Amino acid sequence: MTAPADASSHKRQRFLPTLFRTTAFKLTAAYLVIFALFAAFVLGYVAWNAKRLLDDQIRSTIDAEIQGLAEQQRQGGIRRIVNIVERRSRAPGASLYLVTTPVGERIAGNVEAIPPGTLDRTGESEIEYARSSETVDTPSRALVRVFLLPAGFRLLVGRDLEERDRLGIVIRRAAGWSLALVLILGCFASWFVARRVLKRIDGMSETAHGIMEGDLKGRLAITGTGDELDRLALNLNAMLDRIGELMASMQQVTDNIAHDLKTPLTRLRNRAEEALRTAKSPDELRAALDGSIEEADNLIRVFNALLMIARLEAGRVSDNMSELDISEIVSGLAELYEPLAEEAGLSLASDVAPGLKVRGNRELIGQALNNLIDNALKYGAPEQGGDGTVAVSARAIGDQVELSVADHGSGIPEADRGRVFDRFVRLDTSRSKPGFGLGLSLVAGVVRLHGGSLTLEDNAPGLRVVILLPVGSPKPVDTPALAEPAASTAAPNPAGVPIH
Repeated sequence: MTAPADASSHKRQRFLPTLFRTTAFKLTAAYLVIFALFAAFVLGYVAWNAKRLLDDQIRSTIDAEIQGLAEQQRQGGIRRIVNIVERRSRAPGASLYLVTTPVGERIAGNVEAIPPGTLDRTGESEIEYARSSETVDTPSRALVRVFLLPAGFRLLVGRDLEERDRLGIVIRRAAGWSLALVLILGCFASWFVARRVLKRIDGMSETAHGIMEGDLKGRLAITGTGDELDRLALNLNAMLDRIGELMASMQQVTDNIAHDLKTPLTRLRNRAEEALRTAKSPDELRAALDGSIEEADNLIRVFNALLMIARLEAGRVSDNMSELDISEIVSGLAELYEPLAEEAGLSLASDVAPGLKVRGNRELIGQALNNLIDNALKYGAPEQGGDGTVAVSARAIGDQVELSVADHGSGIPEADRGRVFDRFVRLDTSRSKPGFGLGLSLVAGVVRLHGGSLTLEDNAPGLRVVILLPVGSPKPVDTPALAEPAASTAAPNPAGVPIH
C-alpha cells in the first residue's frame, strides 16, 4: 500500500517544480500581477473620488449654514446667533457649532475641546475635537470653518468626519478583500492553466518519444479546440505524415532500384561470363564488350538521372538562369523529333507562338521537354488506328507561357496521375518497354525550380501534359500540380538524351 503512495508523492514533487517553470504559469502570474496593480489603482481612484465628493458635500453644507447664521446675525445681532447655536447644538447629528468671546471663552455650542490656535485662523481646516469632557481622551475628526463676528466674537461651524472615515474603512476593507480574492483566484487560474498546458505538452512529449522509439504511426492528440497547441499538433502531424510518405517513397525507390537495376546488372554479368566461356574470336569478344558497354551506359544514365533529381531537390543550380527564347527551344525540339515520330508511325505537329521569353535554365527546360516528347512517342500510339498525331505547342497566357505535349495513346488513369511523378514508378508493370520511371520526376523538379506548375489532363483519348512557366524571374512554389514536391534543379544533360 505504501509503494503507490510513494510513487504518487514523488510524481507530485516532480510536477510542481516543472509547473512553476512553465511559460503558461509565468505568463498567467505576470498577468495576475498586472491585473492586481490595475485593480488597486482603480479602487484607490474610486476611494479618492468618494472622499473628494463627501468633502465637497460637507463644505457645501458648512457654507450654507454659515450663510444662514450670517443672515441671522445681521438681523438680530450676536444674541440671536447664540440662541440659534444653542438650539441647534441640542439636536442630534453631525453638525458642530461653537461661539466664543474675543479671548476664546466658550459661549454656546456642542464642541468642548479643540486644538489650541484653531480659532485664531479664519477659514477651513480639519481638526480633532471633543463634544464633551468625557470624550476628550478619544477625540473625533471634523472639517470646520472659523468665521469672525463683530466685536471680535468667533463662530466655528463644522461637520463630523466619522461617516467619511467609516466609508474609507469600508472601501479599504473591500479593496483588501478584493485584492486577496484576485490573488487567490489568479494563483488558482495560473495553476489550472499551467497544469492543463503541461498535461498536453507531456502528452506531446510522450508521443514524440514513442515516435523516436520506432512507433512511426503515432500522432499528436488533437482536442478540437483550435487553439495554438491544436494548430501546432496539426502541423506536426502533417510533418509526420509527410515524413511517413517520404519513407514509404524511399522504401519504394529502394525496391524499384533493386528490381530495375538488378536486371541490367545481371545481363551485364551474364554477357561477360558468356563471352569468357564461349567467345572464340576477337570479333565475338568485341561484340560482347559492346553489349556490356551499352548496358553500362544505361546504368550510368540511371545514376545520372538520380543525381540530377537530387541536385534539383537540393537547389544547387538555381542560379544558372538567363532569359531564354522558349519559342526557339520548342521549335528546335519539334524539328529534331519529327524523323523519330515517323519511324514510330506517328506524326509530330507543332504550334509555337513566336517571341516567347522566360527566365530559366536552357539545358534543364530542354531536358524536360525531351522527356515529355519522348514519352509521347513511346506511349502515344493510338489504339485501333486512331489519330497518331503528337502535338507540341507553346503560347502566352497572361503573364505565363504554356507549354504542352499531347498524344492520343492510352493515357494515364486519373487515379495514377499523382504518383507517376515519383521516382521509379512505371505504369507498365510488365517492364516491357525501356525506361526506369525517372523522366517525369525530373520534369516535375525542373518545373518547380522555375516556379511553374505541371498538370496532366485527359486528351480524350490520350494524355496532355501542360507546363506553365512565369515570364519573369522564377519563384519556386511548394508543389507543382499533381506532382510530388521536387524542389530545385540539377545538372544539365549534355548529351540531350531523354531520361525515362
